[in-house]
Amino acid sequence: MVRILDLEKYAEENNIPIMEHDGIEFLLNYIKENDIKKVLEIGSAIGYSAIRMCLLDESITVTTIERDEKRYKEAVKNIKEFNLEDKINIIFDDAFNVELEDTYDLIFIDAAKSQYIKFFEKFKKNLDNKGVIVSDNLKFHGLIDKENEIESRNVRGLVRKLNKYISFLKENNEFETVFYDIGDGISVSKRK
Repeated sequence: MVRILDLEKYAEENNIPIMEHDGIEFLLNYIKENDIKKVLEIGSAIGYSAIRMCLLDESITVTTIERDEKRYKEAVKNIKEFNLEDKINIIFDDAFNVELEDTYDLIFIDAAKSQYIKFFEKFKKNLDNKGVIVSDNLKFHGLIDKENEIESRNVRGLVRKLNKYISFLKENNEFETVFYDIGDGISVSKRK
């Protein structure tokens, strides 16, 4: 039987980014305290966070989107191992190609950092009136404040886009956002 620790070990050994311990604990507590039942996740990776969310409570369901085929297949395998196929709907596609009719209590953005604003704008229509959008990796391994010190152009570009996203959240007229210095940096955005 696969255990959560096995998923964490697999992610570490294969360099697959999953939520940091503090971050996932924060997310799980938030879900419990706010009676979240229906989650949309952008970026499944190996299914780690979707599995953790569904294990919290019988009534929680997650729709999750993954575009990387290898990660998608690994997530499908892991979801089966935990017998959560009826609670986790995993979609193999680029999130920008996915059109959903449903609304969700929580939308969790944890995919391509450079696309966070676009993900937010695309999927906010799927947010329940009292729902929240949670974003992970806003500190980006502590690099977010060190844009000028970063040598890699690609990494510098990602940091610039994440900084733009943070500004987008702070200046957003429709949503109010609280930032948490937990895990790799988390934000929770609610409609005003």
